[in-house]
Amino acid sequence: MAAKHAGKAWLGVCLMSLLTACSQGSGFSDLDKFMADTRAKPRGHVEPLPEFKAYEAFSYSAADRRAPFEPPVDVQLTMVDEQPVSNVEPNLDRPKEVLENFDLKQLDMVGTLQGASGNLFALIQDAVGGIHRVRTGNYMGQNYGRIIGVNETRIELIEIVPNGRGGWVERPRSLTLDEEEG
Repeated sequence: MAAKHAGKAWLGVCLMSLLTACSQGSGFSDLDKFMADTRAKPRGHVEPLPEFKAYEAFSYSAADRRAPFEPPVDVQLTMVDEQPVSNVEPNLDRPKEVLENFDLKQLDMVGTLQGASGNLFALIQDAVGGIHRVRTGNYMGQNYGRIIGVNETRIELIEIVPNGRGGWVERPRSLTLDEEEG
């Protein structure tokens, strides 16, 4: 057993001597010289960052024009001197009603009333603040609008407007109940 301990002790002594031989201070001299040389060199100059230019948005204003890489399209006029097909025209001989002095956008439906006979009337507020009672058959708006139907939430009417070719055309419109009012 003593020989076993002696072998271990001999191995420990060898390792210690090997470690002390490798730990001499002479191993870092080249590293210390490199660090000293690096510190002695003149320091470099860092260029400042370039000036930042703000992004300017570009709005493409030729979107409604022909694309430059597509061939031009031949336009053929199809509506050359056509006579109006419909025989619709406003009755200019009848007396105008009060609500025909206002544009339809200036009129608001604010409610309804039901008469004793069961007829439903709509209440219309004009641009000046006046309230008017209308029913089917009355006229309103500046485009000869004739009321064709009244219910609790809307008024249906037909306007007669120029078609741009010397004739007239009927256009359906509606006026809905403005529930935001009192």
